[in-house]
Amino acid sequence: MFTGIVTAIGEVARIEERGDLRLRIAAPLDPERIDIGASIACSGVCLTVVDRGGEAGDAWFDVDVSQETVSRTRAGLWEKSARINIEPSLRLGDELGGHIVTGHVDGIGKVTLAAQRGDSWHVAVRARSQLAPFLAEKGSVTIDGVSLTVNDVRDQPGGACDILLNIIPHTSEVTTLGDLAAGDEVNIEIDVLARYLKRMQGLEAN
Repeated sequence: MFTGIVTAIGEVARIEERGDLRLRIAAPLDPERIDIGASIACSGVCLTVVDRGGEAGDAWFDVDVSQETVSRTRAGLWEKSARINIEPSLRLGDELGGHIVTGHVDGIGKVTLAAQRGDSWHVAVRARSQLAPFLAEKGSVTIDGVSLTVNDVRDQPGGACDILLNIIPHTSEVTTLGDLAAGDEVNIEIDVLARYLKRMQGLEAN
């Protein structure tokens, strides 16, 4: 379980083709605090640490990325030098600073707008029709592993919707979201509470 509060930006340092992918991600972490078998969210994707090393502030960890994961996540994420939002899994007693995040990507969105407004980065992401019912104004959403509040939802023809997001300067600096441009893809995870509410509504209707 995660909260969508990114603790570091890593970079894909090495890729091995093994049928699936074995990635080495370099990050400014302490390897002594990375456990083998631990879960780490990598731009919103929950992955298992299979090896780690380096030194404090200059660590690396290895993860296996299945073809299923590659097929369900945004293009360019698992390439050499790709920048990755990193969040270790929530520990008992940690502050729940964002919202409950599972690290399971529900779909891929496309950035339709990215522009500076005041000090913030104003971003619109188009979500496909399958995800639109789970997105609401002032609700929570996870974009590339970052917990955000939806400022507005604008329905589109065919059932898709655009969600409007405000990226404050701090979030732009400590995550990859400040690099977003129109046309980019992003990983979307809907709020887990919205998922269960939708399921409950379906059962009540039956």
